[in-house]
Amino acid sequence: MEYFSEWGITALSDINTHFDWIAGLVLTINIILLIFAKHIIRLVHQGKEDKPAFTWKLRTFRGLNLLIIIGYFYFNVYSHEIDYGPGIRIVAILALLYIAYLTMYISHYLILRRFGRARESAGEIRYIDTYNSRLLSILSNVFISIIALISIIRLLGFETLLEAGGVIGFIGVFLALTQNSWAPDIFSGLIILNSDILKEGDVIELHNGDKIIGEVFRTKIFHTEVLNLINNHRILIRNARLRDYAIHNLSKFASAKGLRECLRFKIGYDHSIAKVRSMLEAAYTTVSEATEIAIEGQYASEIGITDTGDHAVEWSVFYYTKAVGNILKTRQQMREAFLEISQAHDISLATPMTHDIQMQDLEKTE
Repeated sequence: MEYFSEWGITALSDINTHFDWIAGLVLTINIILLIFAKHIIRLVHQGKEDKPAFTWKLRTFRGLNLLIIIGYFYFNVYSHEIDYGPGIRIVAILALLYIAYLTMYISHYLILRRFGRARESAGEIRYIDTYNSRLLSILSNVFISIIALISIIRLLGFETLLEAGGVIGFIGVFLALTQNSWAPDIFSGLIILNSDILKEGDVIELHNGDKIIGEVFRTKIFHTEVLNLINNHRILIRNARLRDYAIHNLSKFASAKGLRECLRFKIGYDHSIAKVRSMLEAAYTTVSEATEIAIEGQYASEIGITDTGDHAVEWSVFYYTKAVGNILKTRQQMREAFLEISQAHDISLATPMTHDIQMQDLEKTE
């Protein structure tokens, strides 16, 4: 017991000797951040808590906190020789990276609240990036990164201007050589946000070999996430590549009536125009009165002939809808309803196959 008492007194003496007020302040701040890390990240995190991104950020914050606490405890309490060797420098660099990362995170949160756009999603208010918020976030991150970089260079022992300039120059050359990989996507992302032609929640149609109908989930620095409404999965498209596509933004319709959609039917010549028109008008009246079909049924039908082909007459039925998020379901419901009405009127929607045989050719064969 006497040995442990002497060890405890010695340890307390070492703490009083080496545990200065700066270390105490650092430890206190890190312990507070470690305890309230989940609440802090929940405040500034835009996604849900059950997502992997939230868990990764929480573990990163707490891991850096623990490293800083362990490092300061070792070098200020356990170690009897305080120097500025590689160990303390590593701890200092970790603390600096943590502060820089935390500062970037908080600054982006404040900029997003001030210059972002509020959007309601699933009953919650989310703030999405705009051109101003994204540009200010990039500038603030660059400013914080430069300060952190210069501080790290000084901590690594590069004291002279020539040494520090050499390190910064090496990093600059590396960024210049790799600019083709990241610069086009960053500037394309800023252009997309500035043009306001594409924003989160918009339903778009892309043609990159296959037709894709999706909802813009998020526009990030290097890529845009699109939720494919057909197969219900996310697609990552580089911002520079996205600008090369012809993007049909279905959410930005030019009329107060809504998005103008079209159904096309190829019906044989054996049915009279009046009979076909009567059938299509009856079908449109039926779907406009159906509450489960999300169309703007208060507007009159637009029915007409758009093509007279060799085998059939192509009829078009135009309608309006504002529920672009359910556009695939609306199309299915419309086709099913028109098929049912056509069968009731004894009109086939199948494209007929016709053979025009000239009489002179028939005489030759005889």
